[in-house]
Amino acid sequence: MNDRIVVDPNVQHGKPVIRGTRLPITRIIDGLASGMTNEDIMREYEITEEDIKAALLYAGELIEKEEYHPLP
Repeated sequence: MNDRIVVDPNVQHGKPVIRGTRLPITRIIDGLASGMTNEDIMREYEITEEDIKAALLYAGELIEKEEYHPLP
């Protein structure tokens, strides 16, 4: 995953993107959530299936690291 996802303040305002592109991983996640298939996304954005998997892994790690603080 680390070799496919890049966070650079000079690219897409520091949002995580697929290396070598300006494609934010949120666009991949949103595409999948809206019903696009992996093949649709690969064709539309010219990325690989490994890029899609890396985006999903990255999103999963962010959620896993999220801390929850219940309100009193």
